Amino acid sequence: MSNGNPPRPARPAREQHPLADAIEPLLDAVGGRIVALDRARPDDVVLRWEGEPAVAVRLAGLESALDRLLAEMERQFGAPLNELGRAEKQQVVAALEERGAFTVRHGVETVAGALGVSRFTVYNYLNRMQAKSQRNPGS
Repeated sequence: MSNGNPPRPARPAREQHPLADAIEPLLDAVGGRIVALDRARPDDVVLRWEGEPAVAVRLAGLESALDRLLAEMERQFGAPLNELGRAEKQQVVAALEERGAFTVRHGVETVAGALGVSRFTVYNYLNRMQAKSQRNPGS
């Protein structure tokens, strides 16, 4: 259905290095982004391709790491975390523990809020996981 306006010309595809295309899914997962080589800061990571600088990567700060992990859990479980059942919430806590979410300052409080449970409940899940792993070493 036409709105009477002429069609917009297609934008030219952004030309980027093949390495940038290859690492985009990884950057999405860790919250990083590609920056122009001429705008790279000293703390950015410059990746080389055949001996030449190809792509500069700016990694996200730790302050957003837990938010990214929680968003990933929502994607994996297909629902807001506070709507999950008890067993699924325990799985979320286990996955977050494996990824170091509780080493972040206020991690337990943040996770509890996202799950819609108390801090005590999160600690309870963690304690049960620890007791289970002590009963079944290597599992």
